[in-house]
Amino acid sequence: MKLTEFFHKELIVTNLQANNKEEVFEVLFNKLLENGYVKESFLEGIMTREKNFPTGLLLNGNNVAIPHTDPEHVLKPAIAVATLSKPVVFKNMANPQEDVNVNIVFMIALNAAHSQVELLQQLVEMIQNGSLLEEILKAKGGDEVVKIIESYQTLEKE
Repeated sequence: MKLTEFFHKELIVTNLQANNKEEVFEVLFNKLLENGYVKESFLEGIMTREKNFPTGLLLNGNNVAIPHTDPEHVLKPAIAVATLSKPVVFKNMANPQEDVNVNIVFMIALNAAHSQVELLQQLVEMIQNGSLLEEILKAKGGDEVVKIIESYQTLEKE
């Protein structure tokens, strides 16, 4: 399972202007829904899970959120991405009392629970690369984000 298989240009929004995480969730959910990746129930699943298990990650410089929900809300696996024009507040995964100003959201839609662990490991490895996140934030569209991630994956294999 290669991480690049889950990224599709039509599921990526660059320089999104959002006031809060709920707006980000709605935009990414609509992309996933319109393209046949998730069921109507996916958005409520994401919102509920985020309340109970926050997904904000404090990284050096560009903070990330990786919202996801249960496989029964997903038709086919994908990762929707939003780079934000200004950060929105998420709760910290490690300390739910703490706010995290997030710049990039990777919304994970997986239809098999067993694949979640492997995918999350690969994604966490990728987002720990600060220069890669910088490149993703500067990208002007979904095509560019996919190319950046593909070139990162190629370098990882070498």
